[in-house]
Amino acid sequence: MGITNGQLLSRAAVEFDVFVAVDRNLPFQQHLPKFDIAVILLRAKTNRVVDLVALVPELVSIIPNAKTGVVTPIGL
Repeated sequence: MGITNGQLLSRAAVEFDVFVAVDRNLPFQQHLPKFDIAVILLRAKTNRVVDLVALVPELVSIIPNAKTGVVTPIGL
């Protein structure tokens, strides 16, 4: 059994400022303001690398201004 999304976010917040996800349900499954980490949600046609790689330039530009406890969606 793996760790839950909440545990993953808590652990990530210790080491990182930004959490990048493709799980569109994450904002509905977790109360993100309680985590000390910004979340960027990649939205593409599929979760395949070929579709996600097109979002990298926007992702890189958004990271410096991503807000803690808030989901910032990019893509579709």
